[in-house]
Amino acid sequence: MLVYAISDLHLPGGNSKPMNVFGSQWDDHFERIRADWTSRVTDDDLVLLPGDLSWAMKLEDAREDIQSVASLPGRKVIIRGNHDYWWASISRVRDALPEGMYALQNDAVRVSGITLCGTRGWILPCDTSDAEDERICRRELMRLEMSLERAKALSKGGIIVCMLHYPPLTEANPDTEVTALLEKYHVEHAVYGHLHGSALKGAFRGEHNGVNYHQVSCDGTGFKLSLITQA
Repeated sequence: MLVYAISDLHLPGGNSKPMNVFGSQWDDHFERIRADWTSRVTDDDLVLLPGDLSWAMKLEDAREDIQSVASLPGRKVIIRGNHDYWWASISRVRDALPEGMYALQNDAVRVSGITLCGTRGWILPCDTSDAEDERICRRELMRLEMSLERAKALSKGGIIVCMLHYPPLTEANPDTEVTALLEKYHVEHAVYGHLHGSALKGAFRGEHNGVNYHQVSCDGTGFKLSLITQA
């Protein structure tokens, strides 16, 4: 089994919002993703989607986008991004997902020897002057540790992959409260998205203190899936 990842698909969610308003690089972006996906992924493989799947505001409006992704080869695991307003209660989201697609929230799942966990994350560092940002950041750290605890119990010493939407670190700030948790629980790979355009220049990619970090925003990968690991 190969494990791939790609984030921030920003599918239309039942409205006519075209992504190329953010630049011509977004022209026909999902068709390009689909072409790469179908040429490489088999039904035995796993694709991680760490956030911002759809612009939909309601779950009902996201169903077409969910089905578009579900129809592609492989099993899929998703987490919530900052623009996934359609993400209702986790039970409703899971009930809406087709077979072979799983939503993570404050927990973990084991798939063919790979244990997956994660949470949305938030702006770092947590000790910000903005009280609301600090509150949300602290909450996300708590949720991340809950998910990592569950992953530790499931993994039995095997590979743990953590999915985050927000960056857990940057080139300028490689040691954060998030990275400390990933190191504590012996995460092997961390995948994240959220960044676009010029913000991608500060993204950290590679190994740091034993964790391999993968920035997988689709416009940063040339609208191609990133290969993360193999089980």
